[in-house]
Formats: sequence, structure tokens, C-alpha cells
Amino acid sequence: MYAICALLALLVFLPPLLRHSFPYFWQDANYLFQYLRCGVRISRYSKKKPFYSVLDGFLEHVKKQPEKPFIIFEDQVFSYQEADRHSNKVARALRNHAGLSPGDCVAVFLGNEPNFLWTWLALAKLGCIASLLNYNIRAKSLLHCFTCCGANVLLVAAELKSAVEEVLPTLREKNVSVYIFSDTSDNKDIQSLGDKINQASDEPLPQSLRDSINFHSKAAYIYTSGTTGLPKAAVITHHRLWAACFLQGMLGVKSNDIIYINLPLYHSAGLLMGVLGAIERGITIVLSRKFSTSQFWNDCQKHNVTIIQYVGEVLRYLCNTPKSDSDRHHRVRLAIGNGARMDTWKEFLHRFGDIQVCECYGATEGNVGFVNYTGRVGAIGREVFIHKKLFPYSLIKYDTEREEPVRNSRGFCKEVEKGETGLLVIKITKIAPFTGYAKNREQTEKKQIRDVFKKGDVYFNSGDLLKVDHDNFIYFQDRIGDTFRWKGENVATSEVESILILVDCIAEANVYGVLVPGHEGRTGMASVKLKEGKQFNAGDIFTTVAHHLPTYARPRFIRIQNSIEVTGTLKQLKVKLSKEGFNMDTIRNPLYFLDDKAKTYVPMTRSIYEAIISKQMRL
Repeated sequence: MYAICALLALLVFLPPLLRHSFPYFWQDANYLFQYLRCGVRISRYSKKKPFYSVLDGFLEHVKKQPEKPFIIFEDQVFSYQEADRHSNKVARALRNHAGLSPGDCVAVFLGNEPNFLWTWLALAKLGCIASLLNYNIRAKSLLHCFTCCGANVLLVAAELKSAVEEVLPTLREKNVSVYIFSDTSDNKDIQSLGDKINQASDEPLPQSLRDSINFHSKAAYIYTSGTTGLPKAAVITHHRLWAACFLQGMLGVKSNDIIYINLPLYHSAGLLMGVLGAIERGITIVLSRKFSTSQFWNDCQKHNVTIIQYVGEVLRYLCNTPKSDSDRHHRVRLAIGNGARMDTWKEFLHRFGDIQVCECYGATEGNVGFVNYTGRVGAIGREVFIHKKLFPYSLIKYDTEREEPVRNSRGFCKEVEKGETGLLVIKITKIAPFTGYAKNREQTEKKQIRDVFKKGDVYFNSGDLLKVDHDNFIYFQDRIGDTFRWKGENVATSEVESILILVDCIAEANVYGVLVPGHEGRTGMASVKLKEGKQFNAGDIFTTVAHHLPTYARPRFIRIQNSIEVTGTLKQLKVKLSKEGFNMDTIRNPLYFLDDKAKTYVPMTRSIYEAIISKQMRL
């Protein structure tokens, strides 16, 4: 009897006790349950004969819900069955005219349009590898990316024809066949594909074309954004596709949800987390050519969107639009993405309503990911024991001046304490592999750190500085290259940027370190875009940075630009600006200099510049 009473008392008092002592217990438990369930599914799929791919999942949805809208694009709606048939026609046209065979690599140079998706599905049906080229690259970068993947066929959107013609002589030398998505071509070295697709049969392709594919086969090459040099082709396996697909399910996306995708499909966020995740759920995709602040909420309202994606500055761009009475007139309940700043996050929720912002962390080529399933503003996830056991990772001390991990007298790395910033490294194992970059052994090796905690171990170098607080929440701090050292202190560019955009006249800010003759490290410089109709307010800027930032972190130079250069995934470009520094001989933009004595920013003059260069002026 006493035992029964004790058990009842435990059941009564356990939930409030857990809420008080372990406030995130149930959320952690649910996340782990979902995570382990996905792991079981991946394990089951890996053992299926024949191999069960994401494409097979799509084909199952075609059978179960043939008439359900799969893609809504502008004024067109394509059902799951129509998507299947369109992709069959593309696959047969490519097989018959381009002579594709299983295992061949095909470079895809297309924007966000249905043809991209038909092509992706078609190549999967042919057992081919898709090399997804960024449609913004040109000339040297385009040739570099094409060479990385070793493709002999290039598929091009009609609007990108001129970009291909620039490099066509080199492609001819390499015996590359170029096909354009149009019914005709006025260039003898570029063959039309549209007419061939129209004439092709929409009958299913033989399963035998995919017989040689397994979990570890290459499915695609997705290129890094190239913020620090030429892009690298990350190898994406079929195992990786499934791992990315399950994110939406883990976050509670249901079969009746509608997702809005305006991120570039050549990148992992738009394609893997967005499109393929939607395929796994069997939901409808509203596809946009690109992100547009003016169209974003109109599209969401028009199509009853419930899930949105974001990267980088997207949320801030939305917050910067003029306020409207209809800001909350939408059905969006979940936002999935990464790179949201804490202040923007709060403003987004305050303005646009009760939307669960699920910040995620992961790299295209990385071997671990984090998910902020609790909604803690600013965090990218939580440190959970079982997750860390399955995917061993650590935050290690990093010397930003020498640009290398700090090692002890025995040559091993040192873990940081809770609350300290460290470099994220993840142990490379069978369940957490690093597949590297295509035809780039040097960069593949560079992303690996050896002998981290014991002789012979190998870890993936994320290149990211993170911090874990005492409640086990994980926070992104900065990229290695985005942190610079000045006056013996580390300066996080993201922190300085978040302060600068508090100034009323500044719309956007990009902070980086620049070399100064006669000084150790790099001093801070900011490229800023002013708000429309606003003038540069030197006094206001000085007051803000002086109030919020220590002296070593205050930008010494400010450069005004009409726009802040970003990659296709809205990552700010810093390397080029850092190299240009504050050189008045090459920069034509207005430049300002922090005058400590005057307590303001003053226009950069030739005399100030020469005094710095000649080392007569110490900063």
C-alpha cells in the first residue's frame, strides 16, 4: 500500500519537479525521440534492396496523391503526377540526345524554376550525379566549378546563355556538350533541349538505371559560397540527402502544410532542407525565383503558406519593410533557417506574430547539425548528452591571430569552459563522415584537424566559433575569418555589425579587419549602406559605438557603399573589402575615420591617410 502511495505521489510531483529543475526535459526528450526515430529510418532505408532513395519516396507520393499540388510557381500549378511526367520527359530527352548513362555527372546551370526540379528528378531517375552551379557565377568561377565536377554535359537556362557563351571556347576544348532550355538555338555549339523534351515520352524509366546506387553513392555536388575564395564542390551522398530530408519532420511539419521556398535551389538550404524535405513530407511547395521583400508576405497570403525558410539577413530585410496593418494577416506558423540575429529575431516575432522561429546550424559539407527546437531567441540549438555521444564534438581554444588551435605541451587541443567561445570540431566517424570536396585534396585535408585529443584522431574543422552557456544552449559567435584580433583582443564582426545597425541612419553593415602598417593584428573597418533619405550621421554613430563597444572593437574606418555585396545565400563578402582596406588610391566610396579627440567620425583626408601609411600616426 505504501509503495502504491509513493508511486502515485511521484507521478503527481514529478512533472512540476522536472519543470522546475529541468525546464527543458520534455522538449529535449521529444527532440531525442524524433532524432533517434530518423536514425532508425535511415538505417532501415540503407538496408533495403533495391536501394530506397529520396526519388523513391517521391514516386510513392505520386501513387498516393497524384493530383495534389506539388509546385506552385507564379501562375502555374503542377501536381505530383505532372511533376513525375515532366521529369520523365526530361530524363528521356537527356538519355536519347545527350547519351547519359548511370553514374555520369551533369552540370546544372538553372535558376529557381520548375525546370530545375524536373531536371533534378530526371537525373535521379537516370542514376546520374547533379552538379549544381550557382547561377550568379561567371567566367573564371564558372569554369572552375565546372571543372571540379568532371561533367561532360552542361544544362543551361535560356536567360543564362550569354554567361555560357563567355566560356564556350574553353568548353569546346573540353568536348563538353551544352544544352539550353529553349526550343531553338542560334549558336551551333549550344543545342536546344526544349524541343527534344516536348517530343519525348513521359513513360516511367527503368528501375535498372539506378541498380548500382547505394547509400554511399554520390548524388550531387553542392558548392560552397566562395566567401573566402573560389567555391569548393562539396560531395553530397544519398545518405546525406536523407539526413537533410528529415529536418522538416523533426520540426513537426505535417502533410497539409505549404512551404514557401525562395532560397536558391543550387544550395543545400533551398534544395535539401527545403525541396527534398517537402518531398519527404509529401507537401506543396510555393516556389519563387528569388527572395523579394515586397512580394514575400503577398505570396504567403495568396497561397496560404504555413512554413517559410530564411537565411542570413532575410528576417531583417522583412523587418525593414514599411509597417502595415496586414503584417499579421497570414497563416505562417514556422520559420526554418539560420543566421538570424537576436535583435532581428525579437523584432520579427513582435511585428509578424506568433511564428516559431527554428534556427538551425549546419554546413553543406559538415558532419553535425544543431536545431533550436525550444525557441530560445538567439540560440542555434542545445547540447544534449545522447546527441553529443552519437556525434562527438567539442569547442576548442583557438588563436585568431595565428589562425590555429591552441595546443598544450603534449601537442593536443584544449577544450574551452562553459560560457567561453571556442572552435567547433566534430569527430569524423562512420555515422558522422566527411566526404570532402571534389578534385580538391588540399582543401579536403585543410578541413580536417588531426591529433586533437589523442594521437591519430581526426576531426572536421567547422571554421565556426560557438559558445555553450550554463543552460546548455549553443550560440553562434562568428566565422574564423570573420573574427580579427586588435590591441590583443578578439573582435567578433557580428557583434560590431549588430551595434552599427542600431544607428538610425544605417540600413546594413559589413564589418571586417584591415591591416595597418606598423600595427599588430587588424583594426576594424565597416562598409555600411545608409537608409533611403538618410545622411551619414557621424556624431550619432560615434555615440552608439562608444556606448556599446570597447575601444578596441570600435570601427576605425567606415566606408559608405550603395549596396552591401552578398553571395547567393546572402552571406556578406568580406575578403575583397578587407584586401582593399582604406586605400584612398583605389576606393572611390566616401571614407570616414574615427577621430578619438574630436569624438566623432571625420572625412578621410589625404593627410590622415599618408600619416597612417607612413606610421606617423598610431591607431
